[in-house]
Amino acid sequence: MSTVRKGRRRYYDLFSSFYDAFIRLHARQDEDDTRDFLVDTAALQPGSRPKVLDICCGTGAVILDFAGHYPDGLLVGYDFSHGMLRKAREKDGAGRVVLVEGDAARLPFADHSFDVVTCSHALYELKGEARRLALREMKRVVAEEGVVLLMEHEVPRKWWIRMLFYLRIYSMGSGDAREFITGGTDFFKTIFPRVDVVHSPSGKSKLLICKI
Repeated sequence: MSTVRKGRRRYYDLFSSFYDAFIRLHARQDEDDTRDFLVDTAALQPGSRPKVLDICCGTGAVILDFAGHYPDGLLVGYDFSHGMLRKAREKDGAGRVVLVEGDAARLPFADHSFDVVTCSHALYELKGEARRLALREMKRVVAEEGVVLLMEHEVPRKWWIRMLFYLRIYSMGSGDAREFITGGTDFFKTIFPRVDVVHSPSGKSKLLICKI
């Protein structure tokens, strides 16, 4: 792992201690609505036993939401931060999900082994070739009739939040930033044959629905 990635991992290990409180303060009700929107978009059959992989799962909010809907499924949260996974494990008192630590660009799973692969508000952390490799890995591990769901922020409407958003996104580099600010699908279509975009009920996030 590069020095930069090691630094980011240490940052998230520390951030994990107050990450959930920060999200609650920042997102309030939108957090729950957006997460439910993602789970609903997966369009899984009620009572089924899906295999779901959440990449960059953080403290487990998305994969635990899937667990609430599909308690008999194989539900895997995957992240490079030991601290984030520790918090997810604390929240999952019933042991409903499997938590795995590793690199998103090198998934330790067999081809076509998951019905749904998700990544929520995290792709901007993966730059350049690392993002391309991670997306190719998601494509590799999703079932042929499955779906990859990529949730990302929309450009904020309030000017001061928009300014902070631009500062953070442009720290990725100009080429990567354009993909996230314009909401274009061209880059994603170089990897997935079918890509559609829908918007969360709050309008604060967009969801790319990718199929192979």
